[in-house]
Amino acid sequence: MTHISQNSASEHATSNAVTSDLFRRHSKTGNLFKISALVLAVLFVLGIVGFILRISSDGTSNNDKWGYYAAVFAFILTTAQGAPMVAIAPRIVKAHWRRSTSRAAELWALSGFISTLVFVPLILVLPGLEDGRRSFWFYHEGEVARYIPHYVGALSVVAMALAGLFLLWVSSLPDLAYIRDHGSGWRQKWAKVFARGWQGTSWQWFMVNHRMGILGAFYFMMLVFTHFVIVADFLMPFVPGWIDALFPATHAFNALQGGVATVLVTLFVMRKFGGYSDFIQFDQMWGLGKLLLATSLLWIWFSFSSFMIFWFGKKPNELYTLDLLMTGPYLWLFVAVFILVFIVPFFTLIWNPVRRSTWGPPLIACFVLLGTLFDRVRLYVAAYSVPADADMHGPIPLELVPATVYPDVFDILITIGVIAGAVLIYMLGTRLIPVINVWEQRELLIYQVHKQFHRTEVQVLGKPE
Repeated sequence: MTHISQNSASEHATSNAVTSDLFRRHSKTGNLFKISALVLAVLFVLGIVGFILRISSDGTSNNDKWGYYAAVFAFILTTAQGAPMVAIAPRIVKAHWRRSTSRAAELWALSGFISTLVFVPLILVLPGLEDGRRSFWFYHEGEVARYIPHYVGALSVVAMALAGLFLLWVSSLPDLAYIRDHGSGWRQKWAKVFARGWQGTSWQWFMVNHRMGILGAFYFMMLVFTHFVIVADFLMPFVPGWIDALFPATHAFNALQGGVATVLVTLFVMRKFGGYSDFIQFDQMWGLGKLLLATSLLWIWFSFSSFMIFWFGKKPNELYTLDLLMTGPYLWLFVAVFILVFIVPFFTLIWNPVRRSTWGPPLIACFVLLGTLFDRVRLYVAAYSVPADADMHGPIPLELVPATVYPDVFDILITIGVIAGAVLIYMLGTRLIPVINVWEQRELLIYQVHKQFHRTEVQVLGKPE
């Protein structure tokens, strides 16, 4: 039993009232939304201009010119495309608090459009296997196609994006059907196309619930596999001596932490500026705050486990890798990542006044997102700065560690533009699909009842199935 918040307007509402209220909010588009979308669109266009100038002036043969581009791609893959896991995991354990967060998390699957577009030039940047570099594909001349990393990478990125889109579509079917039957204008036409034959029969509800489970499992599988492929083919092979069987799992795990942080910031914006304070309350922030604390603890475990491999090995190429990524030209970034992704979350979220609030977890999530961006810059920019003619098999002296590569104007435009594009497509998605899952809010009313308990009133929640 949990104590009822006195300022919640929707706790005693009927299902029809909740439905009407949420769809009314969904149909409104305020001036702040329009201005924000316009600013993001301008930044996205500037990012496209930066990309055109980059590829026209430097081509795709100089890897060191594409380090920041690869870093922002990995950042979107780690944060925005990790966000749907925040809907998948709590849904599996049937947590009621996630009902107000699931659609907000699933809508980030739309960022798959951006990551897929951004990934295409990386295929051109990645050299074939004919250079003899170490690879997951154990290259031997005549046995493995030299462009197999390009094919598998493209298929994995596209498959992950499609899995997220299908998950969002299946989850939205009941809400789209309501817009089809009660909406008007272009929203009704949009919903009529995608709601298809949804009538709310028992069989259709059964299929929706089970398909969401299957698609959620497939999305998680593709998330792990895609991160594995990106790390194994588009990151680690560029650095001689970077042999770490744990790091692909570390890269995939970072998507869980980045996804939680992304959803926390999204919920704060929805609560503060979107008018959804009745639905996004203490329980949602507290639940995600605990997940953010747990993932921050796991971050240090994964990082320290990888660090020990190079520290105790101390082979020449392992020392080269350690100096390149941690103790050398990117030491300042490594320290910043350590503080932002572990120190700040751990030493703030352990305190109840911060964790048990509606402002604490979103604020800490901003630090985590900034640290995640720095981490991707540290890894990808450093890896892509290694000369293409470096000896991938023999020992490399520490004197040959490349110097720090700082961003130029093109890098800054591309980085800001890609992030703005991901946020923009999310905002546009909220105009097509309700950002709060309406049918799950209606379902919640079935499982809750309010009872008198001594001098107060409490909310009793039942567990489905």
